[in-house]
Amino acid sequence: MRSEYDRIAGQNVERLAALSDGIFAVAMTLLVLGLRLPAARAVSSEGELWHALLGLRPELLIYFMSFLTLGIFWVGQQTQLNHLERSDRDLTWIHLGFLFAVTLTPVSTALLADFFRYRLALVIYWMNLLLLGVLLYASWGHAIRGKLVRDDMPAGTPAAVCRRIQIAQGLYALGVLLCIFAMLWSIGFIVLVQLNYVLAPRLPRRHKTESEGEAK
Repeated sequence: MRSEYDRIAGQNVERLAALSDGIFAVAMTLLVLGLRLPAARAVSSEGELWHALLGLRPELLIYFMSFLTLGIFWVGQQTQLNHLERSDRDLTWIHLGFLFAVTLTPVSTALLADFFRYRLALVIYWMNLLLLGVLLYASWGHAIRGKLVRDDMPAGTPAAVCRRIQIAQGLYALGVLLCIFAMLWSIGFIVLVQLNYVLAPRLPRRHKTESEGEAK
């Protein structure tokens, strides 16, 4: 049986959102540290500098992909938090687990940037994405079951949030499978998936109610 402290702990959604913003900001900043500029002593001409900068293309692509990743998951978490009336101890710890996965992103990014041609590095990076998605999905499920959401939340929102996470994780998994054929195909596909979520192109829908259900 839970103590009185457990029943009252972790109820402030605003503090959880503030902590999340700070951790995301730090993680996004740490990503750029993986971009290592060429050493000055190794460059003696414009041509050599240009060649060295071109050598940063894999690191730039991975940095861009990971920045989009964190941006997408930040939007996803904030969307959930915006629909919460309150939090509880369990939900707070689920989100802390989610933030733990956020702090791992610079590490998995650096690993993939350093071992760009190895499938294992991409699989580890994908496992980071999977952990983020699973915990975000778990937090939403707990919030719905625990009736922690706002009463004025649109009826279609719970299903729309779940569907978005499921589809995104399915596409990420498909992207990783493409590394069987070529690493560049895999990473390129993941970037395209992320750009789709960032740009959110408007597609025609048959029913207005479906459009409202997808809105966040």
